Amino acid sequence: MAISNQTGMVQHDVFEVVQRTLDHITNSLASNVAVELRNFGVFQPRLTKPRVGRNPNEPGSSFVIPPRATVKFKAGKIMRQRVEKLSRELKEASERKAAEQSPATIDSAN
Repeated sequence: MAISNQTGMVQHDVFEVVQRTLDHITNSLASNVAVELRNFGVFQPRLTKPRVGRNPNEPGSSFVIPPRATVKFKAGKIMRQRVEKLSRELKEASERKAAEQSPATIDSAN
């Protein structure tokens, strides 16, 4: 809805454009082609290594988990910077909240 309001496009048209974009990204990744969205990030198809799995319900039994295709995402510079800023803000808010709660706990103990 926000994109529709900002661009003046009908909401259905915005949905259609976004859906076709996502379909194109999915098709590219399924064809083993990396997709780079400038200032957002890079999606890369990759194959995991085979690994040994264990069933917790059957101790001692193990089996090989075969390799499979997955998608790796690496955030772009702008996204990474904005998320790091959020991390700092959340950390500071958490520290302030902890500092506010600590004296109250000590006072009530006395």
